[in-house]
Amino acid sequence: MLRRDFMQNAVVGSVASSLALATSGNTVEALNQKLSSRIKVGQIGTKHAHAGGQMQTLRKLSDLYEVVGVVEHDDAQYKQIAESPVCRGVPRLSEQELLETPGLKVVAVETEVRDLLSTSQKCIDAGLHIHLDKPAGESFPQLEILHQTAKDKSLTIQMGYMFRYNPAFQFLFQAVQNGWLGEVFEVHGVMSKKVGEATRRQLAGYPGGAMFELGCHLIDPLLHILGIPENVTSYNRQTIKNDPLFDNMLAVFEYPRATATIRSSVVEVNGGRRRQFIVCGTQGTIEILPLEPGKLILTLEEPQGKYRKGTQEIALPASPGRYHGCWTEFASIIRGKSKLPFSHKHDLAVQKSVLTASGIRTWK
Repeated sequence: MLRRDFMQNAVVGSVASSLALATSGNTVEALNQKLSSRIKVGQIGTKHAHAGGQMQTLRKLSDLYEVVGVVEHDDAQYKQIAESPVCRGVPRLSEQELLETPGLKVVAVETEVRDLLSTSQKCIDAGLHIHLDKPAGESFPQLEILHQTAKDKSLTIQMGYMFRYNPAFQFLFQAVQNGWLGEVFEVHGVMSKKVGEATRRQLAGYPGGAMFELGCHLIDPLLHILGIPENVTSYNRQTIKNDPLFDNMLAVFEYPRATATIRSSVVEVNGGRRRQFIVCGTQGTIEILPLEPGKLILTLEEPQGKYRKGTQEIALPASPGRYHGCWTEFASIIRGKSKLPFSHKHDLAVQKSVLTASGIRTWK
């Protein structure tokens, strides 16, 4: 018996035995049906910064997903993660074995950034939905082909922008949609941290620097609120002499009646404390600072909904996890119960803006 089958049978048997003491056999049958209806998912790659969090979330959501395996081509990397709490017990498969797994529905693509698009194309070509982590590669033409193939096959590409399902950002999106802030005229975002030498060398392998790695997370909600900018101008700086990494970056986004700035650095001491996203409108302002756990201050010129005029801190629902919302929604999308609220057009516009804001003007 395969380890996976043994573990599943053991779980079912254990739970079933407990339930049988207090309930009828119908409950056991319902449990078996629920387990059999889980969505089969696999993960390719473990080197992305979000890879461990995605796998951990999928395993926690065991009522929705069955993790069938993980692909990691690098033996040294796999040796490091094989017995970690995140991956322990998950079968290691070859890429072909995973893509040919009977009943597989979705793949989390968590490779290094340079391999994200080529790996994603293989998954889409195989007829599978994908969760594509950020940023969406370095080649815009390659990304366009990926999205066109997904459209032609009616497959979903869910981008790994973690703030889409953050309770503070969910409140912000709804407030803007409801018109509580009036005409938005200013957006200001900061996404920074401080990294060590090893991470600096890794990031220096990409010309986009801190904006490409971190700032992209705030470009996504910016375009969700204001749409495609008329112009994007980047201001890239290197703080350490003879170091190629652009570690201090600013991008200005121009709109007909608004401007926005996104800052991102990897040299700010305890930068997570000051990560922020502020949206100002003619009738109110929302400040999210810090971003995680989200703290939201709402200022209104007039009462809106159940909120009073003036400045107030909003009590936000507790987040079950950084990636919980995206995978819960993805299950609903795969089962045909809902549609992805972020279109192909939006995701392509975000990536073009990310590349421009990162100073990458020539797209390969």
